Order: sequence, then structure tokens, then C-alpha cells
Amino acid sequence: MPLFDHLGLTVESLDRAFAQWDPVLRALGCESNGVEMEGGLAWSRDGETELILYRAPEPGGEPHRYGTIGWQHLAFAVDSRAEVERLHGIALDAGWTSVRDPKPFPRFSERYYASFVEDDNGIRIEFMVNPPRRAVGGVEA
Repeated sequence: MPLFDHLGLTVESLDRAFAQWDPVLRALGCESNGVEMEGGLAWSRDGETELILYRAPEPGGEPHRYGTIGWQHLAFAVDSRAEVERLHGIALDAGWTSVRDPKPFPRFSERYYASFVEDDNGIRIEFMVNPPRRAVGGVEA
């Protein structure tokens, strides 16, 4: 059973959010038919877990501000540093703002490498890789 079934996020402009999220989610292997249903657009991977963007019921809301109560960020685990860098570039090309360019984060582990981006709604995501330690002669290296 997956950790979660779906994640729904409310955005100011569904058209603008689709333009920002679609290239990133497709690069992560997700698919969307791009058809709005019940006020939202959805992407899924392997027909299982979904990420859904919902149109705000009323215009003029304020974007989320990092550090306030609520959303912090969502981390997408990938397979390599090169993939972190590739996804970061795709996000920037789609209009996301770089919060932290790809770099090592040794405070998490000496293997942790990540970048952070934020969309127009203040929604922050992370692309990260943290490979397991290699065993050398039965001992972690």
C-alpha cells in the first residue's frame, strides 16, 4: 500500500499552475490528461498515487509564505545528482523560482544532494537524492 493515496493543492490560477507543474511532473514519470474535473487537474504515476491541483474557489488569495503554518515542502526522491540538476532546470524553464540551487546538504548526510524550487503560489518542492551507504567488506563505508 502506498504511503499516501493523493495530495491536493489549491492554486490561484489553474492554467498557470498547470503550465508550471506539468513539465516537472511529466519529467518525474507522471501523466495527466489535462482535463479539468471537479475544479482540478490530476497527475498520476502508474495509475496509483495522484497529485491534484484545484482551482481556488475565490480569486485574489495570497500565495502561501514559506515558514507560516501549513505547507512546508514536498520532496521528490530521484536516482542521481544529475537528475536533481535536470529537474531543477526543467522547473526553472517552467517558471518556478529557485530557492536553493542544487548542492550537497551535509547536515542531513554526506550523500544528500538536493535543490528547492517554488511556484507562483508559494508551493515549495525539493528534488533530492540520498543514496544508501555502500557496504565494504560487510562494514558501512
